[in-house]
Amino acid sequence: MTAFSVPHVVVLAGGVGGSKFTLGVREALRRTGAPDATVIVNTGDDLWLSGVRLQPDIDSVLYALGGQNDTVRGWGRAGDTERVNEELQAWGAGWPWFTLGDLDLGTHLARTGWLRDGATVTEVVERLARRWPLGVRMLPMTDTEVDTHVLLEDGGRLHFQEWWTRHRATLAPAAFENPGIENAVPAPGIVEAIAGADIVLVAPSNPVVSIGPILAVPGIRDALRTTRARVVGVSPIIGGRVVRGMADVCLTAIGVETSAAAVAAHYGARAEDGILDAWLLAEEDADAAASVDAVGIRPLVAPLWMTDVDASAAIADAALRA
Repeated sequence: MTAFSVPHVVVLAGGVGGSKFTLGVREALRRTGAPDATVIVNTGDDLWLSGVRLQPDIDSVLYALGGQNDTVRGWGRAGDTERVNEELQAWGAGWPWFTLGDLDLGTHLARTGWLRDGATVTEVVERLARRWPLGVRMLPMTDTEVDTHVLLEDGGRLHFQEWWTRHRATLAPAAFENPGIENAVPAPGIVEAIAGADIVLVAPSNPVVSIGPILAVPGIRDALRTTRARVVGVSPIIGGRVVRGMADVCLTAIGVETSAAAVAAHYGARAEDGILDAWLLAEEDADAAASVDAVGIRPLVAPLWMTDVDASAAIADAALRA
């Protein structure tokens, strides 16, 4: 990798794809000098369960950057046990299909205690980030509770985690909502970070339920449209298929085709009131470059499989060079 000056980078991220990509960004920046990155993490997945506040995407990024994540399961802490979860189930508490590991529960208890004491979500994330050398600054998208709800075609409503984890996205969704998000504000430091960035990267996270809630916080989309930074997205679609999870179901629900070009068009070009300047396509989708270019977004083609940290760093490096 040829050296280049270290930019200030802002990453929009959520989920496992976002945590893997963030690791790659940190590694790419480490190879050029001291990392200078801010990661804005989705909090739409958050929920209350058994009296504690869970923040799945925050924890995925936190554990990955801290070297604590379970890389086999793809979520939670490495080497975790489930004695407390078993006891909760014996009491008929919680959700039997939503496992809380013992170490993971320690995180949730610490978070909940701080929130109950009056700390903001931003302050809680800052405290959590002190435990391990993360190498980047983490920010929640907002301090407001804006959990994602799924409106079903049959008229029902579920918390996103129940729809995603229990039902594996098999119940047909009609729409996704974040009640109260219209009154939310960006977490302190977000607008300033975007305004002062040299480049903003949109991770290959679920466009609907990971990146979508971040963009729905009033003020964040406008900040992206007006920043002097280049805004570069990385496709979560490879060869016409989602890499992980059920993002295709989410995309279908909002009328977007599961293709790299369609997701780029969904985000839109900054010149046309969207958010992207450039879009990183997988080699398998190189033939979609013309379609991306046609909507005013510069297409770039690179290998996009995040098989390990080096591969993720190579992807991040390609995006940084855009």
